[in-house]
Amino acid sequence: MKELRRLSDAELADQLRGAREELFDAKFKFATRQLKNYRGMRATRQKIARLLTVSREREREARG
Repeated sequence: MKELRRLSDAELADQLRGAREELFDAKFKFATRQLKNYRGMRATRQKIARLLTVSREREREARG
């Protein structure tokens, strides 16, 4: 979490976009039975949740 809080807003948005693309690809591969190890999907969802948490914390701080 500390390293995520150090990122700028633009970097945070890029990380979030990349994680969402990664999850989409994993879901697609899982549905077509090309994905052998689906445990990475959980880690990607957790990463997305952490990124969203940091983003929401910043929004709250900006509001006051």
